[in-house]
Amino acid sequence: MPSDPYALLGVDANATDDEIKRAYRKLARELHPDANPGNDAAEARFKEITVAYETLRDPERRRRYDMFGDDGRGAGGQPGAEAFGFGDLFDAFFSGGFGGGASGPPRAPDAEAVIELDLGDAAFGITETIEILLPSACDRCEGSGCEPGTHPSRCDSCGGAGEVRQVRRSILGQLVTAVPCVACGGTGQRIPNPCTSCGGDGRVRSTRHIEVEVPAGIDDGQRLRLSGRGPAAPRNGVAGDLYVTVRVRPHPSLERHGFDLVHQRRIAMTQAALGTVLTVDTLDEPEEVTVPPGTQPGHVFRFRGRGVPVLQGRGRGDLLVQIDVDVPQELSEEERELLHQFAELRGEEVAAPAEGGFFAKIRSTFGDR
Repeated sequence: MPSDPYALLGVDANATDDEIKRAYRKLARELHPDANPGNDAAEARFKEITVAYETLRDPERRRRYDMFGDDGRGAGGQPGAEAFGFGDLFDAFFSGGFGGGASGPPRAPDAEAVIELDLGDAAFGITETIEILLPSACDRCEGSGCEPGTHPSRCDSCGGAGEVRQVRRSILGQLVTAVPCVACGGTGQRIPNPCTSCGGDGRVRSTRHIEVEVPAGIDDGQRLRLSGRGPAAPRNGVAGDLYVTVRVRPHPSLERHGFDLVHQRRIAMTQAALGTVLTVDTLDEPEEVTVPPGTQPGHVFRFRGRGVPVLQGRGRGDLLVQIDVDVPQELSEEERELLHQFAELRGEEVAAPAEGGFFAKIRSTFGDR
């Protein structure tokens, strides 16, 4: 390893195993890729401290480094059989090497919650507080699992490593695999005097109030990830994440289509023919819509920038007002007669009027005079 592992972890050459482990865990929590999404520098630094920790946690590798420097190469310049390799890196990143598995207390599982919002709150964003029952760090032992005034002891089965390494030979040479220590559950420690409140687990179930910052433009069914805000892990391990699913209540007159809002409005056929002025609800102030004479069914009026803000972007969608024309299904006798006269004036063929109507009788009585 080209860099000094002691300097990378911020400890001196006489540091104890516990001091090295505490220094690594502190740095790992700060630099882990989950805590620094998209930060390549943090990820590279995380890999460096993981390699440094793997070098110093193993007594033989640490002895070789102290004697020869670099990555423990001897006089022949070849790394020892137990030198840190790809399999160890894979275990460190994918098998619980960060706060779980075989290098410390296991990482807690993730949890899920649901939050319900009105369309306006989802569109413009809001901070909501949810109440959820989750495992939390025990107050009595501060999450250590130990009765106050006592401390954990190093596991005598794995020497505090939290894992047991197995070496076997194959046609490719020596293969070194690591499995969690059964005696300590992979933590590297045992609890001689368990806390009376949590029984040594370091956690108790409690109701927590968590603030959720909902970004503007979020849609129904989308999830928010609150890193490290989920269940506490046993014995001060890495907490899980909380995933919050957003549910948006239906709006009485608006439907969301992407970042656009659609308002379907039914008007009478006389309003469509002669024109009218409508008042339409929006997420802001009510909007007046002037319907010109002769508006056809299905016509859409578009209002730019009156829709939903673009999630993690700029601008807003549009408000679309779609016109539907309501054709009356039940007519009075007078209305029917007037419509027949209207059709006759326009030269339009329609069904013949019913016999014996009021106006028909008037025409039959006075029409020939």
